[in-house]
Amino acid sequence: MSNAFYKVPPAKNEPVKSYAPGTPERAELQETLRRFMKEHKDIPMHIGGKEIRTGKTVDIRPPHNHRHVVGQYHKGNATHVKKAIEAANKAKEEWSHMPWEQRAAIFLRAADLMAGPYRAAMNAATMIGQSKNAFQAEIDAVCELVDFFRFNVQFMTEIYHQQPESPAMTWNRTEHRPLEGFVFALTPFNFTSIAGNLPSAPALMGNTVVWKPSNTQIYGANMIMEIFEKAGLPPGVINLVYASGPEVGDVVFSHRDFAGIHFTGSTEVFNGIWKTVANNIDVYKTYPRLVGETGGKDFLIAHSSADPKAVAVALSRGAFEYQGQKCSAASRAYIPASMWKEVKQYLQEDLASFKMGDVEDFGNFINAVIDEKSFDKISGYISAAKKDKKATIVAGGKSDKSTGYFVQPTVIQTVDPYYTTMCEEIFGPVLTIYVYDDRRFSQTLDIVDKTSGYALTGAVMANDRNAVLLATRKLTHAAGNFYINDKPTGAVVGQQPFGGARKSGTNDKAGSMINLLRWVSPRSIKENFVPPTDYRYPFLQADKKK
Repeated sequence: MSNAFYKVPPAKNEPVKSYAPGTPERAELQETLRRFMKEHKDIPMHIGGKEIRTGKTVDIRPPHNHRHVVGQYHKGNATHVKKAIEAANKAKEEWSHMPWEQRAAIFLRAADLMAGPYRAAMNAATMIGQSKNAFQAEIDAVCELVDFFRFNVQFMTEIYHQQPESPAMTWNRTEHRPLEGFVFALTPFNFTSIAGNLPSAPALMGNTVVWKPSNTQIYGANMIMEIFEKAGLPPGVINLVYASGPEVGDVVFSHRDFAGIHFTGSTEVFNGIWKTVANNIDVYKTYPRLVGETGGKDFLIAHSSADPKAVAVALSRGAFEYQGQKCSAASRAYIPASMWKEVKQYLQEDLASFKMGDVEDFGNFINAVIDEKSFDKISGYISAAKKDKKATIVAGGKSDKSTGYFVQPTVIQTVDPYYTTMCEEIFGPVLTIYVYDDRRFSQTLDIVDKTSGYALTGAVMANDRNAVLLATRKLTHAAGNFYINDKPTGAVVGQQPFGGARKSGTNDKAGSMINLLRWVSPRSIKENFVPPTDYRYPFLQADKKK
């Protein structure tokens, strides 16, 4: 057995490729997209290292072309969830005792496979399955997920290096044990990187995992699992199941060995999980770790000293990249009256220049929303705003689902800072703007803070440093990721650890050491080199007679 103290390769953020005309990555991605659109993938579950096919298949259709079928996945049930838990428990002993550098090597290899030979395939799967343009897929499905793998390895070694002081004749040590039981990863559709990180972060720390992805992300999840297995992940460490949410929940949350959940999704679902876990608390072997990033009603407030063009661009990108389907997307903005005319003009010009359509056309900035349910919800908000006297459609407002689920990027202006679309999470390409009196910047900050129960991301734009200081102080708890003179999206692993509090989750900061600490249970070890042989302490001795 090796006795070396290993030094892992320093983690660096994966460079983002441009996909500009004439570049080799553009040609490779376009060819991969064409090939995937012609193929018909048969996607199994992965339990205990085996591919499981049930014969009960569900079509996978691109959101931007829902008449076309690119594959089918095999739907599971409660029986498969139980088998996944059994496989995770069976793999736990060997995996948890595997030397840490061997676990690290698997995920470092997965990172290099993803950044290298699988890059085009990962991007194409995300573009087709989740309707992302080339750039949005690149920064998500490859760069961010690769960063998660590499930085998590580095964070793991930093955790293991943190050791207590040892006085004379004593050696104090801390070991970071994996949790006792299995971890459940419940992942969303909107980020392939989150879908890959939620099961892999606990696994890296020695846990075994049952992973249920969103049904609308299975096309990409299958690709991630293929890379894990190619990288040498042992059977049963991560088990991928496609059962319904209620079926999975009924089995997982009533199981004695449930040790924790790594979750990204809606606040309503996470609230339900907390209630279920609380009701079942006597069932569990240990108190489960509940780690979740949920919704957001993310804001941007501009001060009168800000650059109007910069404000407009921050909104154009922050609100409408990936059709506003980011937990961090700017969905409410507060613009001073003196600036509104300019910002409005720039916004209208930007939105008028947006091209919307199929992901295979690299000229399209906007693609489709994820499914019909989402389309109907978003369209409903826009239709209601058109009829409401408190709201005015400033740009966009149209939608069409005949071929794909396309919603035109829409800007609503409201005279009510507490209007529905200023408060409720829409999760689509809808931005609502409230124009405030320049003299009421401080009071408007108070409105920003109390309008929403969420607290995920937010931004202030100002050249006046006192305005920045005031906003930073007043909005201390309004956002877990706070941006100054930037859009409220685009957190980078190792640079801006991501997460929010209030109704936005447990703020355990994906992309940092903080998150990995949630997947270990420390044990303090004290070794006494010279044990005492007499129970008596010096204070027990009698005073000397004078």
